[in-house]
Amino acid sequence: MTAAAVNNIVIVGGGTAGWMTAASLAQHFIHQQVRIQVVDSSEIGTVGVGEATIPSIRRFYQQLGMTDAEVMQATGATAKLAIRFNDWYQSGSHFYHPFGIYGQTVRNTHFVHYWRMLQQQGKAGPLGDYSLAVQMADKHKFSPSPAQAGNELGVYDWALHLDANKFAKLMRDIALKNGVTHIDSRITQVVLAPETGFIRQLALENGQQVDGQLFIDCSGFHALLIEQALDAGFEDWHHWLPCDRAWAVQSQRVVPPPPYTQATATQAGWQWHIPLQHRQGNGQVYASDYISDQQALEDLHTAVDGPLLHEPRQLRFRAGRRKQAWVKNCIAVGLAAGFLEPLESTSIALIETAIDKIKLLFPKQDMHPALIREFNDMTAREYARVRDFIILHYKLNQRDDSDFWRDCRAMSVPDSLMHKMELFEARGHFVKYRWEMFQPASWLSVYAGNQFLPQSWDPMVDNFEQDYLQKSLAEIRQNLARHVDAMPSHTHFLDNPNVTALSE
Repeated sequence: MTAAAVNNIVIVGGGTAGWMTAASLAQHFIHQQVRIQVVDSSEIGTVGVGEATIPSIRRFYQQLGMTDAEVMQATGATAKLAIRFNDWYQSGSHFYHPFGIYGQTVRNTHFVHYWRMLQQQGKAGPLGDYSLAVQMADKHKFSPSPAQAGNELGVYDWALHLDANKFAKLMRDIALKNGVTHIDSRITQVVLAPETGFIRQLALENGQQVDGQLFIDCSGFHALLIEQALDAGFEDWHHWLPCDRAWAVQSQRVVPPPPYTQATATQAGWQWHIPLQHRQGNGQVYASDYISDQQALEDLHTAVDGPLLHEPRQLRFRAGRRKQAWVKNCIAVGLAAGFLEPLESTSIALIETAIDKIKLLFPKQDMHPALIREFNDMTAREYARVRDFIILHYKLNQRDDSDFWRDCRAMSVPDSLMHKMELFEARGHFVKYRWEMFQPASWLSVYAGNQFLPQSWDPMVDNFEQDYLQKSLAEIRQNLARHVDAMPSHTHFLDNPNVTALSE
């Protein structure tokens, strides 16, 4: 007897993760008879502080038929070219992690190799001098990136700072328009089938019984289905990422918004400052083993410029992931699947990639074990690689002002991260994997920003004429400066969001 087709999806949770999943799957199955229901309660709040994104968010909503200008208007968004890291390497230092590359390849040799050779001789400027995105961000300039850059120097991308609650509402509107059913009620019981342990139905406070074949858990830290009902287990990464609490608050914006996020290291963690059109998002991420809640709150108050729009809200979390993101007929998405602190704006991006994997491995008739294994393996690898990138920021610090930073520098790191660090330090080699969110240019940003540089380089560089290389670097700096000077300001772009990219 042939099993019934999987055509009844129930999504639990209606925050950013739930409505993004609903909107995307509704579009994906628009020509098929697939029922999608979202069960959440308007009485339950959502985290809703994830205001910074990476460029993949733009591809996500463009696939739903929305333009940058439409989303920016609906969510009060600003452009994001980079993250500026203040005081991470040492107090008073700063560097940018841009959405772009550095320099140009010369004779099939990566820029980092000849830049490092000249930099060691004092004949090259800082790495950021050779990034268009860094120069734009630093000078508060912005123009949409062209579809095709004229050469490598013109390659950059951008993301958004947005109001997460407004973005979730936007996704909700799209989902409902495409036939998703919304049920506003609390879940009182998750009913499992005794013969299989699969989720059979949800009992709701309003008396409804909601049946489903595939359940997607977007219930946030509660992990109502994946953990409370199915006991997936949790892989704890607190020993590598000790920050476990945050204070978050919104304030009136008092200066023009820059086109970048700011992440500023503090005594026992770091602060975020995220500029939107109508306000600013602020937060203090910290390790409770090293600082009290009250002191962390006072540090945040000191760092916020404008008047507060509400009382600060505390969040408690644990870095790590579910041991299995797909258990039986339940898939966890977003915070229900795991949490990595918001240092590199990955929370929404991990929702996007989870949705992509659901589409890629969607079961036709049953929950085939091979599909479940592949989903869980892909998810585990992706989370581990994002984890390693975030750990790197802490490991490379040279601060000596608190036990927190000294302990982070002294900690043992995962073998997978040590492997990458050793190869880069030995020869400037970047390890690249499938299912990895951050590419070599991102790793180079953090390595160089913390003065962790290769001891040697591609031997081909020794065959280059140094005068030629120095001239090439000078020309790169001049070309970038000329191009950035001709760009409009970020504020001008926000006033004219339909402007097209400058030609290269």
